[in-house]
Amino acid sequence: MLIIPVIDLMGGVVVRATGGRRDSYRPIISPLAASSAPCDIVAGFLRLHRFTVVYIADLDAILGRGGNMSAVRSLVDKFPEIAFWLDSGARSVAPESPVETIVGSETMRREAPPPDLSAEPRAILSLDFQNGNFLGPPALAASPRLWPARVIVMTLERVGLGNGLDFATLAAIKARAGGRELFAAGGVRGAEDLAALAGRGVAGALTASALHDGRLAPRDLARFAGSTPGG
Repeated sequence: MLIIPVIDLMGGVVVRATGGRRDSYRPIISPLAASSAPCDIVAGFLRLHRFTVVYIADLDAILGRGGNMSAVRSLVDKFPEIAFWLDSGARSVAPESPVETIVGSETMRREAPPPDLSAEPRAILSLDFQNGNFLGPPALAASPRLWPARVIVMTLERVGLGNGLDFATLAAIKARAGGRELFAAGGVRGAEDLAALAGRGVAGALTASALHDGRLAPRDLARFAGSTPGG
């Protein structure tokens, strides 16, 4: 399965995300790096494991107060071997972008017609949930025909808290996703959750706190990065 480290950017640095309460996020302090600079954090991740994908949440862009594209470009230049997935509040895929585009439901107006991403090979849809509620146009959640080949199931209130994944929501989305690849986000505690996801046929997981806190060790990462979902 694909294990994807996450960096959350605010004000040019990586912050510690907890429970979706973005007004309380502060620059991260991690044993993996000497600072909260994005390049230092990614380098710290790579000392744990040879990750091939890193997820970037540009929280300033998502919140409509500027963005961190200079930091994103620095990451792309410094780590050409990494495929970066960027969530910056985009509604569509920019042509010739150096990053893969996350289209997040939370930034869409509920009453707006949902986008059709089914023919966008470089798009990744994030279906965002908080406290049991879908964030975005209800018609998007109800219309798998609009989804691209890769879908993230994001449970915001579980981010960074280590209290476990929302397996019920994952199961509900998987039942309608057809052959699409699903990625779980929010609440990964450690190896036991990766095992549960692999057993349920989930293609991958986004995680940050479990890496910074040492709850996912290099041996765990090596074990599950080579596993086949459902196997």
